[in-house]
Amino acid sequence: MTILDTIVANKKKEVEERKSACSIASLEQSSFFSRTVFSMKASLLDKSLTGIIAEFKRKSPSKGIINEKADAARITKAYTENGASGLSVLTDSKFFGGSFEDFDQARENDIPLLEKDFIVDEYQVVEAKAKGADLILLIAACLKPPETKRFASLARILGLEVLLELHAPEELDHICDEVELVGINNRNLKTFEVDIEQSLRMAENIPDDKLKIAESGISKVENIQLFRKNGFSGFLIGENFMKANDPGEAFKKFVYELKSSVSI
Repeated sequence: MTILDTIVANKKKEVEERKSACSIASLEQSSFFSRTVFSMKASLLDKSLTGIIAEFKRKSPSKGIINEKADAARITKAYTENGASGLSVLTDSKFFGGSFEDFDQARENDIPLLEKDFIVDEYQVVEAKAKGADLILLIAACLKPPETKRFASLARILGLEVLLELHAPEELDHICDEVELVGINNRNLKTFEVDIEQSLRMAENIPDDKLKIAESGISKVENIQLFRKNGFSGFLIGENFMKANDPGEAFKKFVYELKSSVSI
């Protein structure tokens, strides 16, 4: 049983518990349900921003605790003020130390916000809308193509954008009309090993009408420059900033270096 198998099995139990505690009808009463979302796609195409989706993550199965006592409000505000194109917040508690409390604090920023979880049920799509998400993550490695299309279709009906995450060529059949953002994870979720070249190898197989996003293992400005040359518009970075004593300051310095490299 892989790490991903364990996460998905736990998530299915967790979702059943959440269904019992709060019905879909109750979720639909949320004030966020009538809210117009911020477009991550538009933000990534805005040349005045960095293209970076800055992630708030406390821990991971591969790295253990990264920054357990981090202040979600302060850090996501710093990310926003220093040019992030969007925010990503982990809400899985057991494996990533996340919570909807962290997500709620990040929602105070007027910027596209990804609720990052392992979605295995339509309930979670409705829940994301109710919590104020602008887009959801669908991970091909833990879904079948019909499930991806079904969840993506529901997201679009609710006004949410969808980031489809791929890792291997055999997952390309998850790409569908309802998905405009395609992320390529350099981390194998079955082993949690990282190969920074994975995004580059996969890029040529992604249709031109999809915005490409590189995920995981990005730690240098040179990585972003290379991905941009290969047609990527977005770069999801979390651990590189979160492992710093002051993630917001680490992000600020990274952005300064990135902008300086462009002006040279």
